[in-house]
Amino acid sequence: MARVGLNAERLARAGAELADQVGFDKVTVSALARQFGVKDASLYSHVKNSQDLKTRIALLALEELADRVGAAIAGRAGRDALTAFADAYRDYAREHPGRYAAAQLQLDPDTARASAAVRHSRMTRAILRGYHLAEPDETDAVRLLGSTFHGYVTLERAGSFQHTPRGTEATWPRILDALDALLRNWPKA
Repeated sequence: MARVGLNAERLARAGAELADQVGFDKVTVSALARQFGVKDASLYSHVKNSQDLKTRIALLALEELADRVGAAIAGRAGRDALTAFADAYRDYAREHPGRYAAAQLQLDPDTARASAAVRHSRMTRAILRGYHLAEPDETDAVRLLGSTFHGYVTLERAGSFQHTPRGTEATWPRILDALDALLRNWPKA
């Protein structure tokens, strides 16, 4: 019998909170069952397995991040939109490290197409409109921004920048300035 109040959405939210506490890689159906004080089998009426749970957490994280980025870039263009996008992305990763890791989960193509990942791509392309890039330059720029933001956030979270007295807060705006300058002067393919 299903425990009252448990459903797939509640489990995904609880799994996301657990991921932020202990790391996305440590989230399992068993760990979540322990948190709710139930047997693993009680959760299998709501999620198929740990992979299904992780996928649900990833979809939740992608939705939350898309909502945050969308609100941040609304009404902005050019460098202002780029900065708002980047800051929202970085802030989310800092506040929700487990969810952020979940958002990197590789989804099957059908799930990805139906997820907020599509919104992320559209929003990235929207901020790039201010830079007047045509294809294939726009696609290359989307990849540049994604890899730069993800790389910086991942290295920062791992403590990789602690070997120098210069703080990451001083470097971040310079990286955004460099990206803005590059996008304004994008080399033609």
